[in-house]
Amino acid sequence: MNCQELAQRIQKLQPEASVQDVARLCLLLANQTDQLADFADAPTLQAAWKETGLKLQAATDQHAAMTQELEALANSDPEQFTRDQIWILIRAIKVQSQVLQLYVGQPLLDV
Repeated sequence: MNCQELAQRIQKLQPEASVQDVARLCLLLANQTDQLADFADAPTLQAAWKETGLKLQAATDQHAAMTQELEALANSDPEQFTRDQIWILIRAIKVQSQVLQLYVGQPLLDV
């Protein structure tokens, strides 16, 4: 199986998906296995697709929440940062690392 075949199978599972979403899912699924042939089995592909979708949604939700916190933080004086504000920055780095890890398919340094 190649990426084109995987994309066609994803489009069957999610016909309303945009081209960008299909490409994104192809990358995320391909990062989960050494052999795309693992997804030739429909139940295996469907299970991996659902799991990947949940991971992506969770990461997206975390990223959106962190973005709001960072926007509020950006309006404050850095010289007056509290410990809580420093933790916001650290959590933002962690969330960004998790999102990046999804796309590169390799564990990154633990932040």
